[in-house]
Amino acid sequence: MTRKSYPTDLTDDEWRVLEPLIPAAKPGGRPRSVEIREMVNAIRYLLRAGCAWRLLPHEFGVWQTVYAYFRAWEADGTWEAIAGALRRDLRTALGRASEPTAAILDSQTVKTTEKGGSAGMTRGRRRPDGNATSWSTRRGS
Repeated sequence: MTRKSYPTDLTDDEWRVLEPLIPAAKPGGRPRSVEIREMVNAIRYLLRAGCAWRLLPHEFGVWQTVYAYFRAWEADGTWEAIAGALRRDLRTALGRASEPTAAILDSQTVKTTEKGGSAGMTRGRRRPDGNATSWSTRRGS
């Protein structure tokens, strides 16, 4: 299917990097009826545009199909694998080790009352005549 390209579409070089990371079709069952590159292009479009799934342009196909691929790849770890591979490639291109050798952890202490738990919380006030809404409706009738 020929369509006008979007700025979010994969270039041929980007697709060469991503294609091996995309899972093959499951054996058995019906063969794929969509181009996987178009599914990735559609997902990239949605993420960049920040629009709802139902607002996906029709050129990408049915939004439910794109959503199903997105969720399946999320569930099976495909997105994690892609992010990890891209991170390793970038680090290597920058002349660094492919995996980080150190990490920085930061923590922050939140001060609370010495009592802790529910005893440290202030109880709400109780009005003898109910809340303001019930008072005004009772008085008005």
